[in-house]
Amino acid sequence: MKRFLALVISLAACGAQAGEARVAVAANFTAPMQKIAAAFEQQTGHRAVLSFGSTGKFYAQVRNGAPFDVLLSADDETPARIEKEGGGVAGTRFTYAVGRLVLWSAAAGVVDDKGEVLKKGDFTHLAIANPKTAPYGAAAVETLRALGVIDRVQPRFVQAENIAQAYQFVASGNARLGFVALSQVAEDGKIASGSAWVVPAAMHASIRQDAIVLGKGRDNPAAAELMRFLRSDAARAIIRRYGYELPR
Repeated sequence: MKRFLALVISLAACGAQAGEARVAVAANFTAPMQKIAAAFEQQTGHRAVLSFGSTGKFYAQVRNGAPFDVLLSADDETPARIEKEGGGVAGTRFTYAVGRLVLWSAAAGVVDDKGEVLKKGDFTHLAIANPKTAPYGAAAVETLRALGVIDRVQPRFVQAENIAQAYQFVASGNARLGFVALSQVAEDGKIASGSAWVVPAAMHASIRQDAIVLGKGRDNPAAAELMRFLRSDAARAIIRRYGYELPR
C-alpha cells in the first residue's frame, strides 16, 4: 500500500511539473515538428501546442502580441530581427535545421533530375511561395535567376501564401510543378511520389532555419525544455530523416 501511494504521489508530482509551450512553426517544418512534438511530450511530459504558417505572418503576429512562447522560423533573419527589437530572449536563438529546396511535380516523369523542364517550358503553371514573406519562395526566385529563366517563367507563377499552400497547388494538380521544401515530398532521403529535382544548395542563399524563445516564453520551463530537446539526438534524427541538413 505504501509503495502504491508513493507511486501515485510521484506521478502526481510529474504531472504538476509538466507544462505547455505554444510554438509558431514555419509551414515547411510541419511534418517533422509533429513527430518531434510527440517525442518531446513522451520524453519530458511537456506539451508543445503547434501553430503552422508563414514566417512573415508570424513575425507580424509576434509584434502584435500573439501568445507564442517559441518561434521556429523558416529563416535566420526573422528571429535575429525579433531579438534585436526586444521581442525574443537574448542568447536563445540557434539554427535547428538547414532547408533544401526542390522542384516537384505530383506526376512521374515531369521533372527531370537537372531541372531542364524550367528551360523547356513544358508547363502552364509554376507554384511558388510568396518570395516577400517566405524564405523558400525567395530561394526559388534566386534559383530561377541563376538558371536565367526568371523572365520567361514569371508570367506562369501561381503564388502561394506559404510553402504549405505551394505544395497543395502542386499536389492538387492546379500547378503542374512548383518549388516546395524537400521535407514535404521526401522521407528517409527518398522522394515519396511524383518527380523532382533537388536544387543544388549553391544556387541560392542557405536556408538556415532558426528557433528563438519569444518574450512571452521567457519564464516558461516547457519552452526552455523544448529548445534543449530540439538539439537532442532524437530530434536531430527526425530532422535529418525529412531531408534537412544539420548545422555544424
